[in-house]
Amino acid sequence: MQLDKVVNYHKALADPTRIKILILLADGELNGQILAEKLCVTPATITHHAAKLRVASLINERRDKNTIYFSLNHYFIKNNSSATEKLIYRKDKGGLAILEDEQKRLKESVIKNFFTNEGKLKSMPVQLKKKLIVLELLVSKLEKGRKYCEREINEFIKNFHGDFATIRREFIMHQFMFRENQIYELNPPEMWAKWEVLS
Repeated sequence: MQLDKVVNYHKALADPTRIKILILLADGELNGQILAEKLCVTPATITHHAAKLRVASLINERRDKNTIYFSLNHYFIKNNSSATEKLIYRKDKGGLAILEDEQKRLKESVIKNFFTNEGKLKSMPVQLKKKLIVLELLVSKLEKGRKYCEREINEFIKNFHGDFATIRREFIMHQFMFRENQIYELNPPEMWAKWEVLS
């Protein structure tokens, strides 16, 4: 079970109305109108939540003329629940490897999409996680322990992208570097903003 599937499963469950729908469906198939009446919500609300549950494969739908009936997808509910448990409790048997594989694929995807074959940065990602991956890659090319003047940092960044002022600020803002009296130096990696912990 891939990490993103486990996350999507829990996102689908992260709403009290959706949990209540699943609890009611545990007793058997129901249509949207009955679910709406039992939960004191509008049929449109049921339709909205049912769509989320269907995308996560937690429920099945069956149409009979103009009425849609919902039922639990028992296999996927149990399978996703079991996958979550294995991912959390069995890191030594593959859970951690799955997590690392997901992170590796994301990093490779960002590098492929935001850098040219020559290593130039096409544009700075808007999404924070992807932005941190780009910044981490750039600062990893700087020398540890070396003190850089602002001109040197600007020239270094220009090798990858023209907007050196913005990227220089991002280095400071996300703790990749610190600046004192116009002198820049790498922070220890432990201080860097970690993209791996972002959802």
